Amino acid sequence: MGVEETGSTAEVSAASGGLPRLADIARTAGVSTPTVSKVLNGRADVAPGTRARVEELLRAHGYRRRRGGAQSSKLFDLVFHELESAWAMEVIRGVENVARREGMSIVLSESAGRLTPGQTWVDGVLARRPGGVVLVLSDLDRTQRAQLTSRDIPFVVLDPAGDPADGVPAVGANNWLGGLTATRHLIEFGHRRIAMLGGPSRMMCSRARVDGYRTALETAGIGVDPALVREGNFHHEAGYAAGRALLSLPDRPTAVFAGNDLQALGFYEAARELRLRIPDELSVVGFDDLPLARWVGPPLTTVRQPLVEMAETACQLALDLGRGHRPAATRVDLATTLVVRNSTAPPAGR
Repeated sequence: MGVEETGSTAEVSAASGGLPRLADIARTAGVSTPTVSKVLNGRADVAPGTRARVEELLRAHGYRRRRGGAQSSKLFDLVFHELESAWAMEVIRGVENVARREGMSIVLSESAGRLTPGQTWVDGVLARRPGGVVLVLSDLDRTQRAQLTSRDIPFVVLDPAGDPADGVPAVGANNWLGGLTATRHLIEFGHRRIAMLGGPSRMMCSRARVDGYRTALETAGIGVDPALVREGNFHHEAGYAAGRALLSLPDRPTAVFAGNDLQALGFYEAARELRLRIPDELSVVGFDDLPLARWVGPPLTTVRQPLVEMAETACQLALDLGRGHRPAATRVDLATTLVVRNSTAPPAGR
C-alpha cells in the first residue's frame, strides 16, 4: 500500500532518516494531519494554496509515497499544448500502439496552447495515478514535477519545446541534422537563393532546424540573407503568409525550406496564386513527412521525423521508469531522414 490514513497518521517512505512526523508537517503548514495525507495521496479535494504549502514542506523534508505502494491505473495520460493538426494524430497513433500492447487506455488532454499544463490537469493525474504520462511539446514546472515524482508517477516529455530540466526524461528527433540535410539537398540541386520559414523561436525544435539551415549555407560558402529567413507558427496560414511575402520579393528565392509540412503546403498555395510552378520555378522541402505529404501535387520532398516511433519510445520509457527499470538513457533523439519526392529540382535555367 502507499500512503495510508489510519486515524491521524499516514505511512510514507522518505529520502533520508530522522524526518519529522506528518503531524509536525501539518502543524507547520497550519493544517490537519489528514489534509497532509490527502496531499500525499494526490487527492483533489485540497485548496491549491494549501496544497502548494504542504507540497513545499514535504519536498523540503524528503517525504514521498512509498514505491510499489498504491497500484497505478492502466492508463496513459497524454497531454498536448494543441491538438489541431495531422502531426498530433501521428503521435496519438504511436501512443495507441503501446497502449494496445500493454492493455491500457489513454486519457487525452489539451492545455489550450500553454506549454505548461494547469494545476487542474495535475490534480486529475494525481487522482488517476496513471501508469505513465507523456507531455507533447510541453513540460511541467518544478512544483508539478515534484508532485508527480512524490507519487511515483513517471512522466516523459515528447519533442520538448525548450531544454528540459535536469533529470527530466525526454524523447525528440535530430532537428538540426534534419535542417542541414534539407538545405544541402537544395544546394546540391544548384539553388543559392534558399528561403527558410521557421516555427516559433521559443521552441527548441524550430531553432535547431533553422540552425541546421544556416550551417548548410555557411558550409557551402553561401551567405545567409536575413530577408529570406522568416519566423511563423507551424500552421498552414503562416506558410501561406510567408510565401506571399517571399515570393513577391524583386529577387525572390528559388527554393524554400519550410519548418514543417503544413507550412510547406501554405507555400504551395502562395505559389499557385502567383502562378509559380513547383518544382520548375520553385523547389519546396517540408519537415515531418505527414501522410498528406505523399498526396499533394506534386508530392512533397520532406524530412521524415519519426513521430509514431518517438511516441512509442516515450511511452515505453515512461513504463520502464514506472516499473523501476533504469534505462540506458533518459534523453533520446531519434534520427531524421530526407524523403525525396517531386517538389524539388534544379532552379530554372540550369
